[in-house]
Amino acid sequence: MSKNLTNSAVDRQNILNNPYALAEIEKAAGIRGIPFEGKTVVLKEQVAAFFEVTLRTVENYLEHNAEELARNGYEVLTGKRLKAMKLALQGLDDPETDFGIIGKTARLGVLDFRAFLNLAMLLQESERAGLLRKAILDIVIDTINRRTGGGTKYINQRDEDFIQSAFIEENYRKQFTDALRDCVDMGNFKYALYTDKIYVSIFREKAKEYRAVLRLDGQASVRDTFYSEILDLIAAYECGFADALNRAFTSKARRLNSWEVDQLFKEFEAQAHWKPLIEKARIKMASRDLAFRDALHLQLKEYVAPLQRDEFERFLGEKSKELADRLEEAKDVMKRLKERE
Repeated sequence: MSKNLTNSAVDRQNILNNPYALAEIEKAAGIRGIPFEGKTVVLKEQVAAFFEVTLRTVENYLEHNAEELARNGYEVLTGKRLKAMKLALQGLDDPETDFGIIGKTARLGVLDFRAFLNLAMLLQESERAGLLRKAILDIVIDTINRRTGGGTKYINQRDEDFIQSAFIEENYRKQFTDALRDCVDMGNFKYALYTDKIYVSIFREKAKEYRAVLRLDGQASVRDTFYSEILDLIAAYECGFADALNRAFTSKARRLNSWEVDQLFKEFEAQAHWKPLIEKARIKMASRDLAFRDALHLQLKEYVAPLQRDEFERFLGEKSKELADRLEEAKDVMKRLKERE
């Protein structure tokens, strides 16, 4: 999917919240800044010079995007912190950082690297900013692919919660299919039909539509790509609806026809307690798939939000692991779960 960073706040924030990509981008950019309070910052004047635009252009972006840039590291120094910055500038003895402001201003705008990068992703008047944006996107893709072993189709499985969620869901899946087999008077297509009803209820897509969004081939299992939270919610649906089917079957003392099952599911999914769980699941799926898999679920586009730093650490960091490693570690857990059946 082609990304335009200048008009997508979500894409910009996903890059700025990804510590692994950010470290690689900082290395590649090679920005020389001013050591200040344990980090490196640059002045507005330095930013204008780097991007070959006027200072007024930079100030316009800072003004029109004040909230976003402040959230990502732009700040205005005053008082004691300004004095400390002036001392840092004098200590550098670098004419490129002395723009006639030392000793003459009561307020000084500075940007750390995240804010500098944020501005680069907004700035449309600079050819250099455009080249940097292209490099940023390449680095982000390379970083994610490198940390996931070359692909993101199964990035969900790197989550430490995935195996347990998948194992538990598999047990509830059997309860669900058994209830359909015993309580519903329909052909074998009922399994796919009511599985799709669950998917549509949770994330507004049938299995076929989900496959298309994630570009899955015919051999790939849809459920192998679900995040743990999605699997948990599907398991809750399967468990709950299986129970509803069994109770209706017992009450009527016969198998249910398709109209009765459809009505039962309609009432089941309309229960109020599903709403917050579904909203959370949609946010997780839509936001993670856009950030990690470059896949946009059009039916969920209003749920897309930037990922926080801990999400990148969860799927790309030290705690994330390949499924084979997880399985080896999870042997005892799965054994205990199996013994509960």
